[in-house]
Amino acid sequence: MLKDKVLDLLNRSNFLTLSTSVAGNPSAANVYFANDGLDIYFFTFNPSRKAVQIAFNPKVQCVVRPDGEDGIKELQIDGFAKKITDESEKEKARELILKVTEAFSEYMHDDFLIANDVVGYYKIKPTTIKYVDFYADTQFEWMELPENNPGLLSQLIGNFSRNLKYWITIIRAPFLTATIAPILLGSAIAYNQFGTFNWPIFWLVFVGALFAHIGTNVINDYFDHTSRNDEMNKLFSPFNGGSRAIQSGLITPASTLIVSIISFAITIAIGLELNNIVFGNYFAMSILMYLGLIGVFLGIMYTGLLRLAYNGFGDLAVFIGFGPLMVYGAAYMQNQTVDPITTLLFSLPVGILIALVLFINCFQDYNADKAANKNSWVVRLAGPGEKANYRIPFNIWKNLMLLSFAIIVGASIYTGNLFALIALIPVLIFNFAQKKGYAWLEQWEKEDANLQQLPYELLIVNVSTIGIHFLTGILLTLGFLISAWI
Repeated sequence: MLKDKVLDLLNRSNFLTLSTSVAGNPSAANVYFANDGLDIYFFTFNPSRKAVQIAFNPKVQCVVRPDGEDGIKELQIDGFAKKITDESEKEKARELILKVTEAFSEYMHDDFLIANDVVGYYKIKPTTIKYVDFYADTQFEWMELPENNPGLLSQLIGNFSRNLKYWITIIRAPFLTATIAPILLGSAIAYNQFGTFNWPIFWLVFVGALFAHIGTNVINDYFDHTSRNDEMNKLFSPFNGGSRAIQSGLITPASTLIVSIISFAITIAIGLELNNIVFGNYFAMSILMYLGLIGVFLGIMYTGLLRLAYNGFGDLAVFIGFGPLMVYGAAYMQNQTVDPITTLLFSLPVGILIALVLFINCFQDYNADKAANKNSWVVRLAGPGEKANYRIPFNIWKNLMLLSFAIIVGASIYTGNLFALIALIPVLIFNFAQKKGYAWLEQWEKEDANLQQLPYELLIVNVSTIGIHFLTGILLTLGFLISAWI
């Protein structure tokens, strides 16, 4: 029986070559495995290339060949791999794999790695098994397992959700809040001043700004790849280290460049259309034209050509681009005029806070940035030693946070818009984050500090900083809307 021969090879093997692929980017890796009948279990780290690719394309191929065979006798398996989430099945997979090898036992039982979803167990359900025996009369035999194929509806839903997740990852969609907040705020300032709102203009500005941000994100990944910065970063997370799309084999460097060019092209096209609508000429040298050129220039030069991020000017570029530039541009386009003082004052905290998002994310990037000669302000301030001195940069983070809230208070009083003071609510998040940050610093500065683990424990401050920026922008927007309605 073919099934018996297949099981014999599986039971006598503990090592396989696993092949995955996303968007035409193949990857192959050797893994220890254990089987339960025809089901195959293996262990890997969830941030690994193969695990990331499986998340976007569960269809895999693998080759199983026992040691000590005369001639070629192997299994070539097509199937679907899935990350195991059920705790009882995780335990089953762990016990099976530990019977094969204890090489990963330390990691399998590490509480920190488990809590942070670093370790993962995967199951392959074969759909086709090709039995190969070159010494047999019948060299090739096939076993079909159609019951392991997902249903049509399941495949359609799965493909849609994975494609959506794919593009969310490529463009770093969660960070687009950095654009949403200033565009909403600038539009609300204009509405508060004039009492009118041009929806078509708003949506064109909004979409154009989003594509400018997408272009910046993607080209940043491209240039951080060419500098090897992202390759050297071993402490990446959802908040730092780029999208990891190139490193995970989700997209080629050339494709990232194409996506960036297309994104900037859409921004430019929208900008020209706005120029024509508002000023009657696609190429009129208007304020919009100047603001647009500055924005695209800063986006491209952040990590490319001038390498602003590598020379300590990245934070300034982010502050200008996602603060005064976007807020002023969104406000101006509503009525082709704007209250410059009000707009500037309220754009400052938004710009400072988004720069602080970048700043705090550089804490985990310290070693990779230093190795790639990316002289961010965190690298400069934390010192050249093997162990970074984070106290000075963290104090700067705290003080700039306080400055942004102080500006909100001063701007609200100066303009008479006291409703804007609701934007002080994120002070509560800031208070929580700074306590967590200083507690983290105390752990970091200990002689026996775990320098590999501790950077991940700062992530609560990274998350808090993102939340403070977005919530502050939204609440400032709401403050101006309430002021206009009352």
